Amino acid sequence: MHKFKVYKLHFTTPLHLGDERADYDNTLSVYHSDSMYAAITSVLAKVGVPVPDNGDWGFIISSLFPFYQKGNSSQTVYFLPKIKKQDDFAPEHRKKVKKVEWLDVKSFNEYINGENLFSTGFDEDLVKGTFFTSSDIDEGFISKEVNPRVTVSRDFSKDARPFYMERLYFKYNSGLYFMAVGENFKTLEKALDILKEEGIGTDRTVGNGFFEWSSSELELQLPQSEYAANLSLFIPESKDETAEMLDDDHVAYNFQKRGGWITDEGLNTFRKNSIYIFSEGSVFRKLANEFEIAGKIVDLMPALDYDHLEKEKGIKKHPVWRSGKAIFIPVKI
Repeated sequence: MHKFKVYKLHFTTPLHLGDERADYDNTLSVYHSDSMYAAITSVLAKVGVPVPDNGDWGFIISSLFPFYQKGNSSQTVYFLPKIKKQDDFAPEHRKKVKKVEWLDVKSFNEYINGENLFSTGFDEDLVKGTFFTSSDIDEGFISKEVNPRVTVSRDFSKDARPFYMERLYFKYNSGLYFMAVGENFKTLEKALDILKEEGIGTDRTVGNGFFEWSSSELELQLPQSEYAANLSLFIPESKDETAEMLDDDHVAYNFQKRGGWITDEGLNTFRKNSIYIFSEGSVFRKLANEFEIAGKIVDLMPALDYDHLEKEKGIKKHPVWRSGKAIFIPVKI
């Protein structure tokens, strides 16, 4: 068994997580590792902590996944993403199996060690919404609600424009958590103490994304395998590494475009450069014993007229880091 440090975010307000298109009427259910890492970097820089030249703070984080917790002293049920490996299941279970996005730790351990959770005799009662668990949970502990909003121009020169925002709500003491690997947890926790007051996600100025945090441990029973899955968004080091990791019939992956607007004051009318990143739960050909770290951090600052920006606004050129360093765990196929 391997113990991972985890940080649980208990949300005290609703949460909106935007995607590349920044649609307000839809929210993601996962806060990706690169967004959380960028938020950590931003608040540390804001309070004067020098950002490392390569953007690496000395720790790597997973993306943020859901956990269920009834009360402060209740047992926590952690969920991890269903790995993208090919399942052998009976046709009559197809609809149920396709709904499953999250496995509890017990099921996840069985799954990465090669057990077929969805074979002919699988218990459909274990599927609770998008969650697969034997624990007694309220499958609606995370819900989405669409609320009307209005945009008003600052000088009132334009008519008010209505729009709709979908937000996440968490019941009880539930929320999102992430795993952390590395040594510099003191800096990470300093960032969390600031972030809890500033919020994460979109529209933090109107009260979205505030939280309290706590830390704990999560145990995974890791096999030895020539295949591995990422629990963070992943940017390979090179084309050669990518080709080697994808050269196998059992490889299964998704990728997504990441970018968005620069949030720094004075630059928030500019978009970052975009990059395609491998999604969490992808399976690669990669010898993995215990766990390992792979990937790189890249600078997505676009080409701008920095001489003009510095002269007119006092803004100096600086990197906009996007972390594609990922926690990998071995997976038996």
